[in-house]
Amino acid sequence: MTTSTASPDGLQRRLTSRQLTMIGIGGAIGTGLFLGSSLAISQAGPAVVLAYILCGLVALVIAWALAEMVVVHPTAGAFGTIAHHYLGAGTGFVLRWTYWAMQVIAIGGEVIAAGVYVQYWWPQITLWIPVTVFAAFVLIVNAAAVSFFGEFEYWFAMIKVTAIVIFVLLGVVMIVFGLPDHPATGTHLLTSHGGFLPHGLRGLMLAMVFVLFSYIGTEVVSVTAAESEDPVRDIPRAARAMILRLALFYVAAILIVVIIVPWTVTAQGGAIEASPFVKVFASAGIPAAATVMNFVVLTAALSSANTNLYLTTRMLHSLSAHRLAPGWVGRLSSSGVPRNALVLSGLGLVLAAIFSKNSNSNAYLMLFGVSVFAALVVWILILATHTAFRVKRRQRGLPDSPVRLWGAPVTSGIVALFLASVLVSTAWVEGLDPAWKFGLPFFVILIVIYVVMKRTGHCDHLMASTLADYNPDSAEIDSPPVALKALELEEE
Repeated sequence: MTTSTASPDGLQRRLTSRQLTMIGIGGAIGTGLFLGSSLAISQAGPAVVLAYILCGLVALVIAWALAEMVVVHPTAGAFGTIAHHYLGAGTGFVLRWTYWAMQVIAIGGEVIAAGVYVQYWWPQITLWIPVTVFAAFVLIVNAAAVSFFGEFEYWFAMIKVTAIVIFVLLGVVMIVFGLPDHPATGTHLLTSHGGFLPHGLRGLMLAMVFVLFSYIGTEVVSVTAAESEDPVRDIPRAARAMILRLALFYVAAILIVVIIVPWTVTAQGGAIEASPFVKVFASAGIPAAATVMNFVVLTAALSSANTNLYLTTRMLHSLSAHRLAPGWVGRLSSSGVPRNALVLSGLGLVLAAIFSKNSNSNAYLMLFGVSVFAALVVWILILATHTAFRVKRRQRGLPDSPVRLWGAPVTSGIVALFLASVLVSTAWVEGLDPAWKFGLPFFVILIVIYVVMKRTGHCDHLMASTLADYNPDSAEIDSPPVALKALELEEE
């Protein structure tokens, strides 16, 4: 039996390896795979499979770079706190507030999506009712002890994982053997309707822009480090298992879709009935295929919202620890949950939900643009932090991390350039153009706020903040950051 220990941040180390893996999958697999995949297919045709493979490799590099850093520093705030230490307080401030804003927007979108899925069954219901119920639901789950959250999310995420596995197995049977009254489809659709790459390399590149966002959320495993039972053992294992399973699910599922359903038909998707997954289930003669898939996408949305709310709460907790958010935000409940941070993240969720009711409103476009821009910048800054992590530890004569990203800094450099190119391309991609329009001003505002805080003396203590290496023998970091010590003294 494992025993719970506390990290220096006061958070409880109660998350197991299996929970970490499923939490990562739960945060990454939202409604994008089940409904949004049609957009990527419309750009690349059957070659969209290559886009999922390549973007899966990008996500693997990100996850492994994070694992290398957080096994040495398994602290609250994860990559935000580590960036603070290796790239400076300003970068830590911008990165953590950016990630918080990005995920709050994502939570709002997922909860609204869940409300829309309820309307599929009861179209007469007012949208704000299911949205309010689901918002309260995820808040309650996150307010419980982290061990309860981990177990709940494990089984919640298992629903959509099971649906994908069944879908893939059913698809293989339909392709190779066929079903009663449905002969084997074969693989001819991979080269029909314009060929495997109907829109050329440009179409594949555009598809990769959309596919990349399917993997956003995989960084959740690093955020759980401060509450992992054994970070050195569990974080690398969970990161590897999560990315490999996620890539397998995505690639296998999308391959089944483009083999069984003509990509020209899938590209017209949008509603539940038009989902490529529903089309395959319906082709197999499964009764009420749309109803079954509606239940799956509903749980997928709630699982993603549940996990991302966890992320925003922990990020706010770390901001409070470094005096970059009010001190009361970081206070913990008796069960080790930063409930004040949870309430603030919940308020952001409600605000995003209100703005997102009208998809044509400027407010919604602003939130969407900030989220897209922020997601790419966060990943680029994670890779920059990883480079500084290696350089500075080598300069100081500190030991290497037990986990090492293969090929770095070449691999991390290539991925950073790819992400930068995607970020630049969003200015010309229809539907993603609000990223620069609203994302860049958001970053300028954050930088101005930090500069003002620094000039008024609010950030002076941050320059002395230190982050010691993890000591597995005592299951805690040797000495907490100076800011954390100050916070503890203030609360006493």
